[in-house]
Amino acid sequence: MVGDITKQDRTPLLPLRHAQGDFFVCDIFDAAPKGDMASMAHPIFTLSTKPDIKKRRYVATDRKSYVEVRPNMIGLATVHDRDVLIYCISQVMAALNDGQQVHRTLRFKAYDLLVATNRPTAGTGYTGLKAALERLQGTQIETNITTGGVEQIDGFSLIDRYRIVRETRDGRMLDLEVTLSDWVFNAIAGDDVLTLNRRYFQLRKPLERRLYELARKQCGTQPEWKCGLDKLKARTGSTSSDKEFRRLVRAICKADEEHNHMPDYSFRLDADILTVTPKPEFLENYTAKPEQDGLTGGYVLPLSQDTLERAKELAPTWDIRVLAGEWRTYAAKQKEPPKNPDAAFLGFCKSWFKKRGRNGW
Repeated sequence: MVGDITKQDRTPLLPLRHAQGDFFVCDIFDAAPKGDMASMAHPIFTLSTKPDIKKRRYVATDRKSYVEVRPNMIGLATVHDRDVLIYCISQVMAALNDGQQVHRTLRFKAYDLLVATNRPTAGTGYTGLKAALERLQGTQIETNITTGGVEQIDGFSLIDRYRIVRETRDGRMLDLEVTLSDWVFNAIAGDDVLTLNRRYFQLRKPLERRLYELARKQCGTQPEWKCGLDKLKARTGSTSSDKEFRRLVRAICKADEEHNHMPDYSFRLDADILTVTPKPEFLENYTAKPEQDGLTGGYVLPLSQDTLERAKELAPTWDIRVLAGEWRTYAAKQKEPPKNPDAAFLGFCKSWFKKRGRNGW
């Protein structure tokens, strides 16, 4: 029939469940989504949509840094469970930016979280939220990766505890209290967070979300980021076979070419190398907001190829693209941009390596 929506026309995104007019409490539209950079760079969350009870251990290229993730009986925290942390981090950062005093324990309405993260507000939304809280508290992590300049090598959960403060007569939660782990709170205190596109919450597939997180962390506002499929598979935490992982990544790249559904970045797979590039609208948006994520004075601070090569000598084992993103974030907070960006970046790398050592990933 004329006007029917074909399979090719159907967007890969989840529907936008809540109109902007619904955001009238707790300034949840003013609290830009934020993710901590440590869990964006490392595969803390499982991609599986079924209970995943397999312990994982990821070791850095220097063979010194590691992340070990252990599930409880209901399984590992999932990529979609990460929505809870994003909401909490966003609220804390918004309060900090407003000059308020913040604590590890947050109190908020469950409805606000569901709306802000594009989740259903019917019974299934609340049931799913409670399960997410259980997995976040039950997933144990052991790592020596620093957050906020603090190295934490003991085991911990992503959230220390949660409490349902009020319930309706039908058992639906109203108010929640969530206590973030020191590891997550250290990331907030150290400003080790990045702004996420709100369309992140419309991404349907867990792998799409992981690819976006990696792009946001590793590429940032740089012209491109390349990653081989072997390394990419480890960074996403995928347990698929190499052949299946290649198929899944290729399908996401193709879908984005057809629908432009991936936020902020384009993805292209050639000869088992994934190339990520910022989309023009992303760069335009962040140029208009120079206070965010490594932009200063309304433009991206340039770095020469010679400088990047020299930086590798000053900070061996560290991903120079990651350090460039860290430096641009630092530079954006200064009153004036550096007169010599190349020299300033090399000084930053030298200081970074002296402070954190060979803890590259």
